[in-house]
Amino acid sequence: MNILVTGANGQLGNEMRRLGAVSPNNYIFTDVAELDITDATAVSEAVKENGIEIIVNCAAYTNVDKAESDEATAVLINATAVANLAAAMKEVGGTLFHVSTDYVFGIDGNTPRREDMPTAPLGVYGRTKLMGEEAIEKSGCKALIFRTAWLYSEYGNNFLKTMMRLTAEREQLNVVFDQVGTPTYAGDLALAIFSIIEAGVYAGNEGIYHFSNEGVCSWYDFAVEIAAAAGNTDCRIEPCHSSEFPSPVTRPPYSVLDKTKIKKTFDIDIPHWRESMEYCIKRIKAAKQ
Repeated sequence: MNILVTGANGQLGNEMRRLGAVSPNNYIFTDVAELDITDATAVSEAVKENGIEIIVNCAAYTNVDKAESDEATAVLINATAVANLAAAMKEVGGTLFHVSTDYVFGIDGNTPRREDMPTAPLGVYGRTKLMGEEAIEKSGCKALIFRTAWLYSEYGNNFLKTMMRLTAEREQLNVVFDQVGTPTYAGDLALAIFSIIEAGVYAGNEGIYHFSNEGVCSWYDFAVEIAAAAGNTDCRIEPCHSSEFPSPVTRPPYSVLDKTKIKKTFDIDIPHWRESMEYCIKRIKAAKQ
């Protein structure tokens, strides 16, 4: 089976590379240099020429603040490109695996978000990601959409790596405590997607699923645990309010995802966020040795 992975140089894409290397299936990894997914013709041709049966879309415009002033690019990558991928899969009867976000929800509610709850994105990033979901539905292609949150990994720039660096450099750090969610290790999300593909259990189970690690914390809690696991205990971390870090977009104060559906449907065992965080930090440290 031929599987196309887009956005392969990002956090999730790199994790998919690691897994794809041990699969009997043929994973083809592309990023913008190899395939411009905003070009509908290029996408359609790549799918047909390579006999692609599944696309795993790991590409996204994820700079939440910058999206507010660069809406056109966010729309192009998070919506137009997704529509192109969906159209290509519809054309050949393939399946699209797409990654979305907790940002499609608004500020209302303080219970874990289920897949069927109303969406009300707060900014351009969330709106364009929701547009991508809607484009998939409109296309009529077979698709599985995975909403996730607070993604981090050994690759690229993310909160975990930033906190490891800052707590090693500074004596004190202020981190917001009034935003609550669940840190998600990209390796765990990639493994979930990979396992569903490899087991061939996606047919008949199309739809929207929520995936994050287990447990709940604030960004402050996460930072404290990162510093402890990294051995950066000399840095004093203080809780602060989101208002102390002005941003052009309001971030969801509560973005815990309910994972009941994905666990029941695919019998997936999801690790606690602390366990995965410690594993990721060990990998980062090992890579530096």
